[in-house]
Amino acid sequence: MKTFPQNFTWGAATAAHQIEGAWQEDGRGPCIWDAFTHIPGKSHRNQTADVACDHYHRVEEDVALMKAMGLKAYRFSFSWSRLMPQGRGAVNEAGVAFYNRLIDALVANNITPWVTLYHWDLPLALQLELDGLVNPEIADHFVRYAELCFERFGDRVKHWITFNEPWCSAVLGHGIGYFAPGRVSQTEPYLAAHNLIRAHGKIVDVYRRKFQPAQKGVIGITNNCDWREPKTDSPADRAAAERGLEFFLGWFADPIYRGDYPDCMRERVGERLPRFSDADRALVLNSSDFFGLNFYGGMLAAEPAGETVATIVPTGNGGMAADQRVELSDDPAWEKTDMDWNVVPDFCRKMLGWIDRRYGHPPIYITENGAALHGEDDVAVAVNDTRRIDFINRYLAACHAAINEDGVDLRGYFVWTLMDNFEWALGYSKRFGLHHVDFATGKRTPKQSAAWYAGVMRRNGL
Repeated sequence: MKTFPQNFTWGAATAAHQIEGAWQEDGRGPCIWDAFTHIPGKSHRNQTADVACDHYHRVEEDVALMKAMGLKAYRFSFSWSRLMPQGRGAVNEAGVAFYNRLIDALVANNITPWVTLYHWDLPLALQLELDGLVNPEIADHFVRYAELCFERFGDRVKHWITFNEPWCSAVLGHGIGYFAPGRVSQTEPYLAAHNLIRAHGKIVDVYRRKFQPAQKGVIGITNNCDWREPKTDSPADRAAAERGLEFFLGWFADPIYRGDYPDCMRERVGERLPRFSDADRALVLNSSDFFGLNFYGGMLAAEPAGETVATIVPTGNGGMAADQRVELSDDPAWEKTDMDWNVVPDFCRKMLGWIDRRYGHPPIYITENGAALHGEDDVAVAVNDTRRIDFINRYLAACHAAINEDGVDLRGYFVWTLMDNFEWALGYSKRFGLHHVDFATGKRTPKQSAAWYAGVMRRNGL
């Protein structure tokens, strides 16, 4: 038996745009993903999240699913445009009522709500009127939205995440155009990232000054990173792997824990990398009560032999390829998920150790980890998801080793995801859920992994 620390947080995660549907109901305004996926060719088979899992109409049913598996914590996000249709100004009380229903149902069933304020779904009005994330003003709009959330829900929500994977918003949304708003640039990713980090600092400052003393909650940010393993033991490849991690995770975590971007980014990006004002730096530094990590896999990293680096495809999660100059590859022996992501549990342990050393032993929560599996459109295949059980089991064993052998302060783990949902540009073609969803009828069916994970939570271990 591999037992986890007492009070270890066991959860599952979702995001508003991926499950809610009801995209034009009860006063909700459009977001950038609504606009993006309604452009032909931007998503798999032109699929949209107009209905998705219809969670908006099935809140009680979905909380009952969580209760049935003994879920301890549920991480979800608010739709900004459901709460503030224009992104600023008027509040949509029907949106507030919806999230009150969800939060009250969770609390009534002893499930701790973990709320992500922003999971990529910027109100479309802010994109069209203000140019979205590349406008420095966006940080102040984020703050006003966050204040609304703290005011209306902070009496019951004690765990806040400002941003989910800002790397994706910056690189996939503003670098290679694969995600909404679909922009392609070598400059915008750094501007968008800078404004997201500034916004995070401002949001946390407001929470700590105005709400935390009375509400007694915690607030942090969730970053994603895949491990970079040196392809050989050469100093050049080891340096390339470290540079890959700094360009990926250090980009967003270094300002919070060390006060500025990594030196290698300053050297390589030059004037395209913005500078923090003294005021912004003061707000950003030490602005996270915990370190949120979304972790899925990793790749081999090497120093490129030639002058150029091929553009790294989205699944490689490489960041700005030309700037970091890291050649990524796979070991052909590695198993892969249906996302073509490498299954290497030991990389999770290494990633946790790197964070622990670089950032001074912070409390860490794995806020996402999971696997998409092939063939799960068929419910008969989906329910027998022994590969997912094996995946989660192996990654949790790596987490257990990180805690008990390496001394990492890992305090929680959230499976991605509670149920199959809208996988962004990949539409409904990839299924990560512990529950199968028939997208034609909305019917939920627990997979074997749901029952297995229930056992892990009940035992607090493997």
